[in-house]
Amino acid sequence: MKELCAEDRPREKMLRLGASFLSNSELLAILLRTGTRQKNALEIASSLLFETGNSLRELAGLSTDRLRRICGIGTGKAATLTAAMELGKRYVLEVKDGGCVTVKSARAVFDLMIPKLLGLKEEQAWVLYLNRAGRLIDRELLSTGGLDSTTVDSKVVVRHALDKHAGGVILIHNHPSGNPRPGETDLMVTGMLRNALSTFDIDLTDHVIISDRQYFSFADERVRDGL
Repeated sequence: MKELCAEDRPREKMLRLGASFLSNSELLAILLRTGTRQKNALEIASSLLFETGNSLRELAGLSTDRLRRICGIGTGKAATLTAAMELGKRYVLEVKDGGCVTVKSARAVFDLMIPKLLGLKEEQAWVLYLNRAGRLIDRELLSTGGLDSTTVDSKVVVRHALDKHAGGVILIHNHPSGNPRPGETDLMVTGMLRNALSTFDIDLTDHVIISDRQYFSFADERVRDGL
């Protein structure tokens, strides 16, 4: 940052004006701290945003290995960026979990779960347990690595729903491919879980499939063999 005037350097600008007055590239430059012989930290930050289409969501989905392939970003800088993005995700979850959360739409499910599922390269299956008013009681990770009748154990979901006195359950899983449309296995799992829960007068309120940018709701679409 030596070639920039002191008042224009991101760190000094933040201390003078506050973080909210900085651009995304300036905030990233503070995390990067130093540049290379060819580029200063602000230029590397700008290149990083260009690589991700100026999308922080895309940036958050980059692995440390992918970050290291960008010119000017080594292991230390990649680790710092990954840690910062993970803290951002956890902050969003903490804010959402800090109060009484009511889940009444697939969009609300997407907003609640995307910090957990954004950028994952493997599938994860989650369950939201709700009371009769749709308020969130608990959230649980069921499995990682796939979604089928063995990884979504209906007996486990029913038992936990009964233990939590839940009146409704929402099943969520992600499609790393980016296409949230359900497959035959998704239809089968939805039907099996719905039937198991209904035996105990518990509703399968929805099954939401999430990709990084969009989602598919069985309840909204009224999918056959679904809800």
